[in-house]
Amino acid sequence: MSAVWHPFTQHGLGEPIPTVVRAEGAALFTSDGRRVIDAISSWWVTTHGHREPRIMAAIADQAARMDQIIFAGWTHEPAEAVAAGLLRLMPDTLTRVFFSDSGSTSVEVALKMALGFWLNRGEPRHRILVLEHGYHGDTIGTMSVGARGAFNRAYEPLLFDVATIPFPAAGREQTTLDALETACREAPAALIVEPLVCGAGGMLVYPAWVLAEMRAICARYGVLFIADEVMTGWGRTGTLLACEQAGVVPDILCLSKGLTGGAVPLAVTMASEAIYQAHRSEDRARMFFHSSSYTANPIACAAAAANIAIWEEEPVLARIADLAARQAVRISALPGVRNVRTLGTIAAVDLGTEGADYMSALGPRLLAFFRERDLLLRPLGNVVYVMPPYCIGDDDLDAVYAAIGEAAAGLA
Repeated sequence: MSAVWHPFTQHGLGEPIPTVVRAEGAALFTSDGRRVIDAISSWWVTTHGHREPRIMAAIADQAARMDQIIFAGWTHEPAEAVAAGLLRLMPDTLTRVFFSDSGSTSVEVALKMALGFWLNRGEPRHRILVLEHGYHGDTIGTMSVGARGAFNRAYEPLLFDVATIPFPAAGREQTTLDALETACREAPAALIVEPLVCGAGGMLVYPAWVLAEMRAICARYGVLFIADEVMTGWGRTGTLLACEQAGVVPDILCLSKGLTGGAVPLAVTMASEAIYQAHRSEDRARMFFHSSSYTANPIACAAAAANIAIWEEEPVLARIADLAARQAVRISALPGVRNVRTLGTIAAVDLGTEGADYMSALGPRLLAFFRERDLLLRPLGNVVYVMPPYCIGDDDLDAVYAAIGEAAAGLA
């Protein structure tokens, strides 16, 4: 019996846990000889495909030269290359790059930057505004700014208080904007959002014009705007950043997952010059107090630099547009599903009669159904979503959507 305690897994259910021995492109290969289609990019991280050759080569080359070095007061070429590449790709007002090692950590860093900015300006603000149904990670700070519920009920005593803005559901967008304006009048520190789509909250999509209005309201009241693009970044919504579709540039930007093409863990938090300068001083007490042992690990940075090169030198956006079109055709033809929504390479539907519900009893049944058909689909309760690597072929997509259709028919 394995001693491993798996994440987001209720071991008491006795569900099988396959052993993966190899991965390539959009497929995983198990120890018992099965080929499994990775239809969710192994938790939204794998963008170009598993074992992308340029990224694998960069990792091997860097591992042969240097593995790890302290990043406090030291630097190395792979980190400098990633920072320079991000400045080329990202909005030009985001001038500073702070490295960390996961999406949750990148958000923790963003929250600390925002609070430090206001404290160092002599105007301490502590309130964080959040969007209903948001998810930003599983550390204490990120759980605090995420939706409250089954994910974090046991840890409620540890979470700090926030002000929640209602999700801009269709027909109720103005309610969201009015609530945000009211909250901004009380001088909070920042608003944090997942741009255009709340991922773990049920792949809930909202329009770009609402995102633009939220940014404008924050700017009008001097409230910092934090964009958590950990999931939405690197092309998932059809553009490099989801914020691009709204013409929005945040004060602080969180990136991870696809930063290395999904090959190894790495994250960055990018900040405006004003936020950096608020921490820069001859007073050591005003430095930004955050780090982790593996900050800017050279091997991870080499992978990220290779990913940036792929984005700059290859037609990645054309591949994304092609995949988005192929998914749209297939999902629109599915019978027996509800609330069909697509955004770039993200496609989602609701199954059954209930609204989106992470704790729906359908969840485990659907997970087993797809696993038996050699598909890595991990429904959010009764919400089935597809978010594959950009290299996935038509035959694999056909298999994915045929299985979703079969599942829907079984519930009819």
